[in-house]
Amino acid sequence: MRFFALLIAAFLNFTLAAQSENISGTSAGAAKKAKFELLKLSEYKGQNVGGWLASEKLDGVRAYWDGRNLLSRNGKILAAPEGWSLHFPPFSLDGELYTAQGEFEKIQSIVMDKMPSATAWSEIKFYVFDVPEAGGGLLERLSELEKFILQNPQAGQNLKIIKQVKVKDNAEFEAFADAVIAKGGEGAVVREPNAPYERKRSKNALKYKKFKDAECRVIAVNKGSGKYANLAGSLTCKALGGKEGEPKEGAIFKIGSGLSDKNRQDPPKIGSIITYKFQNLTANGKPRFPIFLRIRED
Repeated sequence: MRFFALLIAAFLNFTLAAQSENISGTSAGAAKKAKFELLKLSEYKGQNVGGWLASEKLDGVRAYWDGRNLLSRNGKILAAPEGWSLHFPPFSLDGELYTAQGEFEKIQSIVMDKMPSATAWSEIKFYVFDVPEAGGGLLERLSELEKFILQNPQAGQNLKIIKQVKVKDNAEFEAFADAVIAKGGEGAVVREPNAPYERKRSKNALKYKKFKDAECRVIAVNKGSGKYANLAGSLTCKALGGKEGEPKEGAIFKIGSGLSDKNRQDPPKIGSIITYKFQNLTANGKPRFPIFLRIRED
């Protein structure tokens, strides 16, 4: 009997250990699948935004401060110079790395440099539009950062808070957005003031731009003619995403406008992802008047 009791005990221990290992493995697998998500903007299409908060949409590089590291929109650590974020808070921030209007390519080259230059980064500021883990509405969340900067003035050297303006109705928001665009800005954002931070595409955070933009993968570089002989004339692209209002995923089209002389001499590599803007969609779901904007490097 003693032998059988020991045998049963050994079997039960083995079964429990196997179950524990299986649970541990499942947890690890779930952790691996956990996707880094940030707030994503939906498109403004005339939804009622009376009483919402408007701000300029900065054309910079999206970044997220997790309390210790500066991350790209995909969750990869950005190589900032030593000391650049020394006085940042121990809580999370979401925003844009930015210098000035019309300087996206310059900003991107500085931020994506694996050997960061302290001199170049001295021009970069982190413009914050949300404090994700704070409670309350948007203004209450941003006030947590305001208080932190007041108590730690050195933090204000590289941290800025994007100004939020309350609009009384859609007409006032559209006038605000048009004024931003007229001055060379990309567009505007309007947000429901009491909505929490949402790690998904939100109906409570809308973007307004004269042109729509989307992303595609370069599948061919086409030789130019005339003054562009021996240079890139256009890019053949395959649409990505396929969100509402964008070309259907997999749609193939060409982009020739927007390429600078430098882009034509050294075009985006096949397989790279580029951002382009377009007016609307054709009857067969392709972008009308697509214009190259930039290579996506993050």
